[in-house]
Parts: sequence; structure tokens; C-alpha cells
Amino acid sequence: MTGSLDDRLDFFPAPHSGKAAPAVLVLPGGGYVGHAAHESEPVARWLNQLGLHAFVLRYRVAPYGEPAPLDDALAAMRAIRAGTAAGAARGLVDPGRVGVLGFSAGGHLAGLLAGGRHTGEGERPDLTVLCYPVTSLAHLPHEGSVEALLGRHASVARRRAFSLEEDVHPDTPPVFCWHTADDASVDVEHALRYTAVLRRAGVPVELHVLPHGEHGLGLAEGSPYVGRWTRWCAEWFAGQGWC
Repeated sequence: MTGSLDDRLDFFPAPHSGKAAPAVLVLPGGGYVGHAAHESEPVARWLNQLGLHAFVLRYRVAPYGEPAPLDDALAAMRAIRAGTAAGAARGLVDPGRVGVLGFSAGGHLAGLLAGGRHTGEGERPDLTVLCYPVTSLAHLPHEGSVEALLGRHASVARRRAFSLEEDVHPDTPPVFCWHTADDASVDVEHALRYTAVLRRAGVPVELHVLPHGEHGLGLAEGSPYVGRWTRWCAEWFAGQGWC
């Protein structure tokens, strides 16, 4: 996967309201080896319905490995805030309200942005949405994601350096997170442990654990029970004053 950032970043504008609107960077999952289509444009269109601009990033995946995915996500955040991303007209996006939403491995990447250890000025999101995220590369890890990102023989220290629970601070942005209890691919402990660390640090966090649902449901339009997460998330965005 080569080319410029604009080749990998797609802009989905919200209906124009005459003033700058918040934006959300969408990071689809795929175990750092691909990008799930149902976690991409459909999610952006749903965000548009909430009055939010959306950008979908096809970050570089295996065989590139670290640092390529994070470099792409950091560059996307900078470009979105600067008003230079993917052809979005300057002034459309409120640079003070740029969030990130990630699924599975994309949730891991979103959490790396939120943590701060790997980010600089203008690169951290203001809000973070994590959907059945990979959060730890050391505890109950999703080994496919670890191998694709860090390599087959990554040390414990390196795994911990890219584990979200190791990079939580009181200034970590507010987090909305959901997972299913019987997820057979990414253990629900990823969400439970990470949000517990957020709570102890005083970070505003909303967590929903649904009893049943396979991994990778996206908007879960075919599973109305799990699909309630989109309503809860919309209400959370509204509570933050974003829509």
C-alpha cells in the first residue's frame, strides 16, 4: 500500500450547516493485515447522519508493521486539524473537536492516538470511540495483530510499550467503549481492563458490555440487540456537545 496520505484518506462531509462541525477519524479493523469494508464507509455515513464529518483512513498494514500504521494515523490527525485533509475545504472542520473511532485493531490504533506517549502537538483526539478494541499486546493478546504490527518475536517490553493500559493519564480524552462478553477473537478483558485503568485515572469513560455477539459486527445492523450501541454512542456524542 503506497501513495500519499490523501490516497489513503477519504472524506465524508456532513450536511453543511453554515459553521464548522466536529470530525471523526474512522479506523477500520482487520488485524493490521487489512481493512474491514463494513467498518469503513457505512460508519462514516452513520456519523454524517449525526452531523459529524468523517474521514476513513486505510492506514498501512502488514507487511509494513510498526511504525507505519501509527505514522499514517498521526499524519491524518494533523491534516484534519489543519484543514488540509483529503480535499476538505478549510473551515469545514472545527479543529478543536476532532475525534477518533476505531474497531478491533483499528481500536488499538485509536487508543495509541489517545494515550499521548506516541503523539505530538495536534495529534491527540478530543474524544475516542473504541469498538471491540484490541487494547493490550501483552495480556490475553490477539496474536495475529501483535505479529502483523510488531513481528513474531516481539519482546514483552515492546508489547507493553504498545499496550494501551500502559499509557493512560488524567488528560486522556473521554472514551466510549463497547464489546461483547463472548467475543471469541478479542477477549472482552481488553475492554474491561483498559476502561478500569481509565476510571482509576479519572478519565471520563462509558463502557457497554453486551452478553452475546461475534467479533467484527461493525454497526451491527443485522443484530438489533447489539446494534443499540450506535444509539448509545450518538447520545454520548450529544452529551459531549458534538451533535
